[in-house]
Amino acid sequence: MENQHPQVSKRILKKLAEHYAGARTELKYGNNFQLLVAVMLSAQTTDKQVNRVTRGLFKKYKGPADFASLKEEELAREIRGCGLYRTKARNIILAAQRILEVYQGQVPETLEGLLTLPGVGRKTANVVLSTAFDIPALAVDTHVFRVAARLGLARGRTPEETEVLLRQLIPEGDWKHAHHWLIQHGRSLCAARKPRCPRCFLQRDCPEGKRLFPQSPPDGQKEA
Repeated sequence: MENQHPQVSKRILKKLAEHYAGARTELKYGNNFQLLVAVMLSAQTTDKQVNRVTRGLFKKYKGPADFASLKEEELAREIRGCGLYRTKARNIILAAQRILEVYQGQVPETLEGLLTLPGVGRKTANVVLSTAFDIPALAVDTHVFRVAARLGLARGRTPEETEVLLRQLIPEGDWKHAHHWLIQHGRSLCAARKPRCPRCFLQRDCPEGKRLFPQSPPDGQKEA
């Protein structure tokens, strides 16, 4: 299927902006390194669960020097409430050590620098760039990838392709905000297994919504 007509895409984005105005990350953190750790932990784990884990973790360990000195087994015990916790523990420690050795203890402020850190991919790097440093970046996680495709905004074959398509479609100043709009829509209405299309304010313009619920009234409005 082709992507939406540009005018329809603009209408969808305008409605998302209005509906999710003020949306921001739900991760809790005290500094840029803690943000990096929280985003690394969030892979295959909900933000709420990450916050449960980091509530105590960040009281004990504040910055890269604290994490770099940990043994993998120690950190793994602390974060075992997150998926893939053993791999994440190893990567977090290695990333902390690299930040100390190469970046003078500061989280890199470039995509290239962030991607040199163990366990950091484009999604994590883009979240850190936009959230910590207010640098225009558009992170594509599972919610953004799914919702962008369903709405016809960007049907990339990979998250990287979707990122390129969304960056072409959305003004640079809205990249960070669009990331949060699409995440919130995925969490509140456009769930992976059971999308709530009849209640969705975008159903009139959504190809998937119209396919799944062709008899539903537009814009999630109930019939009189």
